[in-house]
Amino acid sequence: MSEILGVPVTVLSGQLLLGVINGAFYALLSLGLAVIFGLLKIINFAHGAMYMLGAMATVVLFDNLGVNYWVALFVAPIMVGALGVLIEYFLLRRIGGQDHIYSLLLTFGVALMIQGILTNIYGVSGLRYSMPDVFKGGMNLGFMFLPYYRAWVIVMALLVCFGTWFMIEKTKLGSYLRAGTEDAQLMQGFGINVPLLISLTYGFGVMLAAFAGVLAAPIYSVTPVMGSHILIVVFAVVVIGGMGSISGAIITGILMGIIEGLTKTFYPQASSAVIFLVMVIVLLIRPSGLFGKEA
Repeated sequence: MSEILGVPVTVLSGQLLLGVINGAFYALLSLGLAVIFGLLKIINFAHGAMYMLGAMATVVLFDNLGVNYWVALFVAPIMVGALGVLIEYFLLRRIGGQDHIYSLLLTFGVALMIQGILTNIYGVSGLRYSMPDVFKGGMNLGFMFLPYYRAWVIVMALLVCFGTWFMIEKTKLGSYLRAGTEDAQLMQGFGINVPLLISLTYGFGVMLAAFAGVLAAPIYSVTPVMGSHILIVVFAVVVIGGMGSISGAIITGILMGIIEGLTKTFYPQASSAVIFLVMVIVLLIRPSGLFGKEA
């Protein structure tokens, strides 16, 4: 059996695959945070709860309504996105223009309420969601076994990330979003409904988190606290990439997943801290992040 630095190739490739999968989730979640902060300047601490709601909605829709995975893949993010629009309209809009700490505290409180309500209903034991039959099994690549569903997650995450980047950076709608958050009065003068645009932007950002939750449901144990476990890591990824940087969130999310996977292979004791170590180093060298703009 061939080895690299004393590690069997099959073990290394397996950890790399796990790192890419985790990186795909980090990229999706970081992208949603970057969209919300970059365009709206809202530090959304409810993002982990929205990720959890996407996964929980998938399980509940299946158990109670018999909704299959393909329907849940679209319905669950839309449901969570609608909730995000309501949160922005009834809560966040009331503190618009205030210091960032207010949005942080408000969204943190919303996350705790959502988590508490679902914990009372479902408890903290994990709920299972069966993998779609079409994705059962995998392919033997010679040096590793690649499960079909893991490949699907990676492909879908990359497509959604690229599509979001293209929409925001290269389309007229994206230019409206950027302009509306930079000079709302000017855009309203051109007949653009800026408040609606802001609500939809926030809803779209949490939709990305919910979409990641739907993808995660067949892989991870679905619990009301699953969002809080990943939120701090995702915030670290966003800081490394640069707060508000769309491309930075995508690239850094995937890169940090790979680094985490390699660390689990060569020095497992540091795997849970390596992303935060990278964050500290980046902040010391470049406080604005790898892809962020200097103040």
